[in-house]
Amino acid sequence: MMQSKHYFNWQGRIDEEDAERGLRWHQVIDKNSGSNESCSLIGFACDLGVKANKGREGAVLGPTAIRAALANMAWHAPTSLFDKGDIIAHGKLESAQQDFATLLIETLQGSSFVVGLGGGHEIAWGSYQGLQQHLAHSDKKIGIINFDAHFDLRKPAPLTSSGTPFWQIAQHCEQQGEDFHYACIGISEAANTKALFDMATSTNTRYLLDSHCNEAKAKALLTPLLAEIDELYVTICLDAFPANAAPGVSAPSALGISPQFVINMLHWLAQSQSDLNFNWQLADVAEMNPTYDIDNRTAKLAARLIFELVQAKFNQCAVE
Repeated sequence: MMQSKHYFNWQGRIDEEDAERGLRWHQVIDKNSGSNESCSLIGFACDLGVKANKGREGAVLGPTAIRAALANMAWHAPTSLFDKGDIIAHGKLESAQQDFATLLIETLQGSSFVVGLGGGHEIAWGSYQGLQQHLAHSDKKIGIINFDAHFDLRKPAPLTSSGTPFWQIAQHCEQQGEDFHYACIGISEAANTKALFDMATSTNTRYLLDSHCNEAKAKALLTPLLAEIDELYVTICLDAFPANAAPGVSAPSALGISPQFVINMLHWLAQSQSDLNFNWQLADVAEMNPTYDIDNRTAKLAARLIFELVQAKFNQCAVE
C-alpha cells in the first residue's frame, strides 16, 4: 500500500524591488511535472531505519526542515525547479522504501537531476532501487559515492535499518552477478568496528578515513571508480560533518570532514562527467534530525549542500 504523501508550503522573503534578479528558491519552486532539463526534489520522511539501528529518533521531520532552510536561498541556476513531495513512512520500512523508489522512477523520467531529502540513511536503499529500476535493461553500471562517517554495511540484525543499505545493495549486486561499485569518504575509524572494516574489505569497498581526507587523496580514490561506471549516485550523510556544524543527526561526529571539502568534491564530480564519461542524475542528503539541531545549523548545512549540488550540476559558479 502506498505510504501517505505530503507537500511542503513554500514561503519566504520576497524582494519585489529586484524583480527576477531577486528570486529565491521558494519563488521558483513548482509542484507540477518536471522537464528533461529540470531539477526535482523528493522527500523521504522516515526514521524507521534509524529506530531499527538503535539511533535517535527525529529524522522523519528532516525533509521539512531542509526545505524550510532552502526556501530563502538565492536562486542562481538556469533551470526549472520542482518539488514532488514527501513519502511519509508508516508501518514497514521496506514498503516505504519501495514507495520512495516508485516516486523516484517517476521523477527521473521527467528530470535531468533529482535530489532526495532524508530522513534516515535508509533512504539509500530506496534511492538505489529507484535508479536501478529506472535503468533496467540498459546494462548500465551504477557507482555509489557516500560521504559518511559510517560504512552502513551492517547485516540485518534481524531487520534492515539505516545501517544496512549498502550491504543490501552489495547483496543485490551479487545476486545479479554484478560488481559492487562503492566508495565511502569520511570514515571514522572510531565509529566502525573491525567487523565493519572486514565487511568493507569483503565487498571491495573503497574508503578514505576522516583523518586522511583531502581533495588529492579523494580524487585519486574516486577516479578509478568513476572510470568503471556509467551512472553515479551520490549520497551525503550529515553525520560525516563535525558536531559543531551538524549537531542535528542521530550520531554526531567528534572529528568529521570539512563542508568545504565536500562542496569542492561535488563540483569536481560534476566537472568530471565528460572527462570520465559517466552520467550523474541522482543525489540525496540523509540523517537530518531537527529534534537535535541547534539554531538550524544542520538544516542550513544540508540546504547549502543541496544549493551547491544544483550549482555544480547546472554549471554555475557559487555566488557568496
